[in-house]
Amino acid sequence: MLLEQNRWWIYQKERFPVFKNGLLIAVFSGSAVGYSGLLRGNGSLPNLSSLLVAFTTIFIFFLQLRIADEFKDFSEDARYRSYRPVPRGLVSLDELGWVSIFGALIQLSASFYLSPWLALVLGGVWVYIGLMSQEFFVAKWLKANPVIYMLSHMLIMPLINFYGTACDWLVSGATFPLNSLWFLVASFFNGMVIEIGRKIRAPNGEEFGVETYSSLWGYKNAVLVWLFALGLGTLATWFAAYQINEVTLVGFVVVILLLCAVGVGWVFQQQPVTKWANLIDTMSGVWTLFVYLCLGIIPFIS
Repeated sequence: MLLEQNRWWIYQKERFPVFKNGLLIAVFSGSAVGYSGLLRGNGSLPNLSSLLVAFTTIFIFFLQLRIADEFKDFSEDARYRSYRPVPRGLVSLDELGWVSIFGALIQLSASFYLSPWLALVLGGVWVYIGLMSQEFFVAKWLKANPVIYMLSHMLIMPLINFYGTACDWLVSGATFPLNSLWFLVASFFNGMVIEIGRKIRAPNGEEFGVETYSSLWGYKNAVLVWLFALGLGTLATWFAAYQINEVTLVGFVVVILLLCAVGVGWVFQQQPVTKWANLIDTMSGVWTLFVYLCLGIIPFIS
């Protein structure tokens, strides 16, 4: 039993750090529920049941995305990244498949508990995750068009956020607030920031057979694209903040973060070494964390 627990602990540490991801997902899901409540003019704290269901379901969504990647990338991992948990035999694809199914049962039960209609929203996200896992049945074409590949996969972020907001407005009997679209757009660009930031590496940190944006576009261009995504995210976040009358707070935070990101990107371009590449990844996480804190959580505290 101890050995069984230890190998799953190793897996999560390498591929899906529970505590690190859990913190970000807690803010992510809490912000979605809170933002919807703010749009409805609900000044009270979000319903605890909505927060718990949103967190649990969204946490499992991201776990399912990781597991889907394990299936999708197995051949490449076995060839180029044999050090990863699945190729080296730490856990099997069958075991991960059962984990995903068990998680889906939890998601369905939690969603149905809040509202049967929420289960339909859940099903919509499942369908998109399924399409992603099959590369929308055009895998070769997507591989040949990496920008479209990234954009198509990043659409999962506003879909997951839509589910998070539905844990508030749908459960309360309200209709979908159209002005929450800016929040969903911001989540799309936040996803791009995370995705690009984690795949920027120093030239001496590139691995053969591992696709990164720095190897695809060159590290300098990759940083520029990352900053461009941050700029678009800043605009979308500002418009989302405008909908809840929090322009001052959010504007101040995102401008400070954007300036810090520009500084980090500039330093990496001047000194393209691993420690600065890692800081870009860290900056992406810090950006996302504070954007969601400002949009859906801090306004309730203040």
